[in-house]
Amino acid sequence: MALEKYENDDDKIQEKLKQKTWNEIRTNDSWAIFKIMSEFVNGYESMARIGPCVSIFGSARTKPDDKYYLLAEKIAYKISKAGYGVITGGGPGIMEAGNKGAHNGGGTSVGLNIELPFEQHFNPYIDKDKNLNFDYFFVRKVMFVKYSQGFVVMPGGFGTLDELFEAITLIQTKKIGKFPIILVGTQFWSGLIEWVKNVLIDQEKTVSPDDMNLIKIVDTEDEVVEALDNFYKKYNLSPNF
Repeated sequence: MALEKYENDDDKIQEKLKQKTWNEIRTNDSWAIFKIMSEFVNGYESMARIGPCVSIFGSARTKPDDKYYLLAEKIAYKISKAGYGVITGGGPGIMEAGNKGAHNGGGTSVGLNIELPFEQHFNPYIDKDKNLNFDYFFVRKVMFVKYSQGFVVMPGGFGTLDELFEAITLIQTKKIGKFPIILVGTQFWSGLIEWVKNVLIDQEKTVSPDDMNLIKIVDTEDEVVEALDNFYKKYNLSPNF
């Protein structure tokens, strides 16, 4: 049972407000549980064999001639040459650039696709046996964080910010390891970082100053690989493809 489809927002709201019998609620929820379970099982079985990988997040709307698309491709290429696999959301834009760079570098290229009403379709640079499809965002996000040993975050929109803060939260609460989170593009990210420092840390004190140590901002592909290598050397680890 896939996620429900609606013609417009009003139809979606009307459906959610419609009174349903207990039997209808129980039946729909039960089938949804089986669908969720199947996505987790398929994801775990497919991802367990991929080896050390880095997730690359970024906008699906970035065009192939955009400077960040070209930079993401270079980053993924260098990452793959350094021995790391690449995981993306599997779609166009920055995701395509990430998979393309990994593919051209001869590395593992993973795509975690999800059906969206606008821009999402899988790109042609994903390894055929590592092209996974999801209906549920939260299952897909588990696969990103469970099987990544680093996060490279390119410029993006709400989805990219969601993935970034998910990774920060899980590391900050010690639910996953303290893997590197690398923001690419000082010009793009500086406003957000200043807001976090000025408002969340200094003004409202809702974030610990130490949490900023979880994030590194860079501008080049060499800096990304250096940050990953420094992390691996710190823990006496090495990629093993």
